[in-house]
Amino acid sequence: MKILNIAMLMSTLLTIPAFAAQVVATVNGTPITDTDITVRTQLMAKQGKTSTDNRRVALQNIIDDDIKIKYAGNFNAVPEDDIVDKELKKLNLGELSASEKAMAKNALRAEIAWQIIVARTVMPTISTSKEDIANEKANLAREHGLPIEMTIIRLTDIPADIAEKLTKPKSCDGAIKMAEALGGIPQKFTAKQYELSADIRERVATLPLLTWSKRADNSVLLVCSTKKTDEYKNLDDMIKQNTMYKQAMFQADQQLKQLRRKAVIVINDDRYKL
Repeated sequence: MKILNIAMLMSTLLTIPAFAAQVVATVNGTPITDTDITVRTQLMAKQGKTSTDNRRVALQNIIDDDIKIKYAGNFNAVPEDDIVDKELKKLNLGELSASEKAMAKNALRAEIAWQIIVARTVMPTISTSKEDIANEKANLAREHGLPIEMTIIRLTDIPADIAEKLTKPKSCDGAIKMAEALGGIPQKFTAKQYELSADIRERVATLPLLTWSKRADNSVLLVCSTKKTDEYKNLDDMIKQNTMYKQAMFQADQQLKQLRRKAVIVINDDRYKL
């Protein structure tokens, strides 16, 4: 009988693949293998996401997917396969192996579910004030520029003592005459704010009309006039939506951190300690 049992045991052991995937971690009891992480890094590479820390990032993403999907299940917010398949096609990831496709679908399912959760539970709590919109518009003006046409006077190679003699003119023509009287050669040009170079845009973005800027790089600037273009019409609404989205994403990130703390996450491999 002992010989039979040993033979059966050996037979069982021989059926276990020598390359069986190592379980690196578990999240709420669900195993995550080293192979899972490899597949996720392959997907990340196809999306242009490569770094020396990719395997650890991949593990965190897989953990987050599980957390998001389980949480979304409480709200009946987990999307069906047809929706996930439709979004997967839009990614244009090329030919995927069966394991890559399964991983991609799970990641997409989690992301879509999380967006639904944010839309249902977070966005309704977000509000923006006129001050929020004004601040965001000022940041946008400095960093990228607004769809505003600006007529600007620029004085280059101006000595510091001459720059100090410039006073607030009553008009654009007055600014030009003032500059010429002091020996300057004013340059007048018109451009959309977002077309200006970064250094000029930053200096004129919040500069009051008909006010000389501080001297920088041996030059001073003055904005004669501004004109809102047709592109400007829906700007406030766009900024409001963008501001609300940023606030919602911040709150959603905080919520995800809380869900991570509540989840039972076990890391079995020291290389992946988070």
